[in-house]
Amino acid sequence: MTSALHIHTPLLKSHPLSELIERNVYVKMDAMQPSGSFKDRGIGKLCIHYAKQGKKGLVSSSAGNAGIAVAYAGHQLGLDVKVIVPTSALLLSVSKMLSEGADVITHGHVWNDADIYARQLAKELDYAYIPPFDHPIIWQGYESIIDEFKKDKIKPDAIITSVGGGGLFTGLIQGLIKHKWSKVALITAETEGAASLATSFQKKQRITLDSINTVATTLGAKQICEQAFDYLNTHPVYPQVLSDKAAIHAVAAFADHHRVLVEPACGAALAVAYQNLPVLKQFKNIAIIICGGNGVSVELLNGWKQQFQVG
Repeated sequence: MTSALHIHTPLLKSHPLSELIERNVYVKMDAMQPSGSFKDRGIGKLCIHYAKQGKKGLVSSSAGNAGIAVAYAGHQLGLDVKVIVPTSALLLSVSKMLSEGADVITHGHVWNDADIYARQLAKELDYAYIPPFDHPIIWQGYESIIDEFKKDKIKPDAIITSVGGGGLFTGLIQGLIKHKWSKVALITAETEGAASLATSFQKKQRITLDSINTVATTLGAKQICEQAFDYLNTHPVYPQVLSDKAAIHAVAAFADHHRVLVEPACGAALAVAYQNLPVLKQFKNIAIIICGGNGVSVELLNGWKQQFQVG
């Protein structure tokens, strides 16, 4: 059985961003993962774990990148996959799950409804339930990003990463701890309508947002996982909150500069650099996790540019 479902992605120096902010800026191109996002690292690791345990199928409730990663993993591992999505799921994402052979079932109007049904179905079928971000094996999978930084002989002073539920954030910190790079700061990026980490950091308690209101829908976790919150107290973290307009501007600029389309959730991380936020002044070597994302197309980007009046 395969030992990993992700690839070692390029770590490139971004000359446009380096010139813009007068720092050394590197981009970790996880948009090039097989399923289109960084999720292949963590989700893939968990799916392999259950395949080795003899599970015959996988169930996911994610309508976005995690669901697509589960569909891809199941296809590669020869496992049956059922993805439960709410009625709000993007047809673009659903079509990608279907193309990997997953059985996509629509249930409920919001993710919580779909997730409750997914957990029930997993028990009924004796399949493995794959959460989108909150599992120790998923976090271990994301440690591999830091492993690759070390192999590529690039040690940044700070890493910029988008945050939804906190799985990637948690894995990055665990990877830094593993390699004794604990002084490498994390600059987190969220949009104004989904800032669960920044709000928790500010209030010094793990809060739950009342609602999600952002174009960066894949950042839409109302609460970060408990491990992510705990790391806010032990690791150097600089939470940043960006507007939807800034995220879309960054998506468009990155497409122009690096010929790669990423979704607005990734645009939030890129916007920290494209807006040259003051937090960057204290660092010389900065890496940005290009987490990728499947919820984007030329047509969608053009619509967002009109909506937010991005030139």
